[in-house]
Parts: sequence; C-alpha cells; structure tokens
Amino acid sequence: MSKIIRGALAAALLAAVAACTTAPAQDTNYPAPGRKLDAKTQLECGPKRGC
Repeated sequence: MSKIIRGALAAALLAAVAACTTAPAQDTNYPAPGRKLDAKTQLECGPKRGC
C-alpha cells in the first residue's frame, strides 16, 4: 500500500477510536429543591421567600 493510503487508514482508525471513547461522567449530585412555603407563611410574607 502506498503511504497516502496508510495515512488515510490510520487517520480513519484514529477518528473511530476517538469517537468511541467514553464520555465524562455526569454529575448526579444536584442540590435538593427548596421547600415550598405553607399557606400561612405565604399570607404573612407573600410568595417570596424571607419576610
């Protein structure tokens, strides 16, 4: 085989291996959602947090 064909095959193999590498692990430690205000607190303070 000529050097050009070998180079093209090597580049194709390198691209295929790079495409199959594992993706970085995704972070699954999301912060917990905030607690909803109860009806009494909403009447006293409004829908916003913190009086």
